[in-house]
Amino acid sequence: MDNKKLVHITRMSIRWGDMDAMGHVNNAVYFRYLEQARIEWLSHIDCAPNPEGEGPVIINANCTFLRQLKYPGDIEIRTFVGALGRSSFETSHEIRRLDDPDTLAAEGGAKVVWVNFLLEKSLPLSDAIRRKLTDAPKQLL
Repeated sequence: MDNKKLVHITRMSIRWGDMDAMGHVNNAVYFRYLEQARIEWLSHIDCAPNPEGEGPVIINANCTFLRQLKYPGDIEIRTFVGALGRSSFETSHEIRRLDDPDTLAAEGGAKVVWVNFLLEKSLPLSDAIRRKLTDAPKQLL
């Protein structure tokens, strides 16, 4: 994603239950990590989904697994926002262990569409939402 901007950093612990029979974090769990980081960011900027109104919906998600993560440990997820479209925006994420911050464990992203949940239709991103998505964060950690 070109022209991406760092908008949020979150940290969390790897849980014992995140691992699979192979002894590393299950691939599906990485998507949960990315989801948690994305929701924390959207909540922080007052753009969390409102089932009775409007909000973000993921239409495409991806993750590239570069290094195994194992319990115990703590991870940091950096969230970036990229191109804004008429009703959508791109996000990307980087996952790193806190005890090995120079090594990228995974990278992923999602295309997000702003929708009216009751009408089940996309909405153009308002100027206010655009500002919230792209304004410099007050505090990353």
